[in-house]
Amino acid sequence: MTWTVPEAVRIDEPYVADERTMLEGWLDCHRTTLWFKCAGLSGAQLAQQAVPPANLSLLGLMRHMAEVERSWFRCRVGGQQLTPLYFPEDGNRDACFEEADPIHAERDFAQLRAEWEAARQVVRGVPLDRTFVVRFGEVSLRWVYIHMIEEYARHNGHADLLRQRIDGRTGV
Repeated sequence: MTWTVPEAVRIDEPYVADERTMLEGWLDCHRTTLWFKCAGLSGAQLAQQAVPPANLSLLGLMRHMAEVERSWFRCRVGGQQLTPLYFPEDGNRDACFEEADPIHAERDFAQLRAEWEAARQVVRGVPLDRTFVVRFGEVSLRWVYIHMIEEYARHNGHADLLRQRIDGRTGV
């Protein structure tokens, strides 16, 4: 039997809430939107680079977002010294996409879900105004949330096009 991405458990953003709940809700909404775009596909389908010559694939997007979650939340906010998941030492910034292997799709999906949970744990109790120094300056946890929402929103647009190209499925 071929593994496929399980059906997504959609999380809607809150309509009325305090700032923290709103930011967490919108981020979770976008996280589960990416999952929804991948649901029901096999590793081979996920790895299809469906819009040549672009190297984008749904599997590559999952891997990229796992890397981004790990980098912003666990390494920067949490101060954890972790090795990158998919960025090789040679600095190939497209390794998430170019080295996406359908054989490892189930593992990569599990890694993405694990990074979501690890991110939630790292930020628990951290004030939104807490700042962190990054390569371009100082940012707050609030900024990280907004950046991650933007990152997912952009890539969910890519995911929508990729999914439609693979099997015609559209929707939120």
